[in-house]
Amino acid sequence: IETHHRRKTLPELSPAPDAAMALFRVPTGDRFDLVDRATAPPPGSAPRALKRALSQECARIDDLQRGLYAEHRRALLLIFQGMDAAGKDSTIRKVFRKVDPAGISVHAFKQPSTEELDHDFLWRTTRRLPRRGHIGVFNRSYYEELLIVRVHPQLLEHQQLPPDIDRERLWAEREESIRAHECHLARNGTRVLKFWLHVSPEVQRDRFMARLKHPEKHHKFSLRDVEERQHWPAYQQAASRMLAATSRECAPWFVIPADDKPYMRLSVARVVAAELQRMNPQFPPAPLDDPAALAQARRLLERSPRAT
Repeated sequence: IETHHRRKTLPELSPAPDAAMALFRVPTGDRFDLVDRATAPPPGSAPRALKRALSQECARIDDLQRGLYAEHRRALLLIFQGMDAAGKDSTIRKVFRKVDPAGISVHAFKQPSTEELDHDFLWRTTRRLPRRGHIGVFNRSYYEELLIVRVHPQLLEHQQLPPDIDRERLWAEREESIRAHECHLARNGTRVLKFWLHVSPEVQRDRFMARLKHPEKHHKFSLRDVEERQHWPAYQQAASRMLAATSRECAPWFVIPADDKPYMRLSVARVVAAELQRMNPQFPPAPLDDPAALAQARRLLERSPRAT
């Protein structure tokens, strides 16, 4: 496999709330290349320190999500994309492990079903958007249209597209539809953040080998994933185009180095926590803040029977 990445040296990840957002964000514009982004963490990143910091960020996400749930006016949608074995499943599991399950939903989108192919490409994810007060997590999404389908355009034959559709303009039109969709969500209270977990082909190979060596990981192994490695340059090119075309202020992309899982998880957690902090969800005033209501509640409790 011809490698198309550089092991650049990243600065240490600052604990400042907005530092991770600035470090990993894809700028708004028409040009971006993944070759310019690192897949490896900065040297000297201590695993124990990263795990301790992650625990703190997870607690902060939980606290802020409680406010989002109580406020019940906005939602946060988080989209995770990346090459196979980039670490999407484990990152989602680790970053949101402290969040109340009542306030978060996680959906993994696999190969489209027959029913899903009978609708437009945004239909299956639109049905799973988070409710107000909730965090929604998409493990893969409609962005597969600009990745797998773009690398393998023969898959379009299964999408029941109109016969007069312009195949030359198809990708640009889907990028336009996605931008409009995400800005519509933002205008109506759903903030969208998107993460590209940027793994190197060498580390992907090592992770595939680990799946082969350990029986408990065999269920995660697929020969097709290995065969797709021959298309690595095409996927990197497609991803670069996708990130450039769809990273906007209403729904930014963040490219997270994914060769080291502890560093990757902490980076994602800090971006999510910083965004929730920026949203600044507010607890609504409680009825008991009214002195009259407080006095009434006290009287009712004093009159109620005591346990014997």
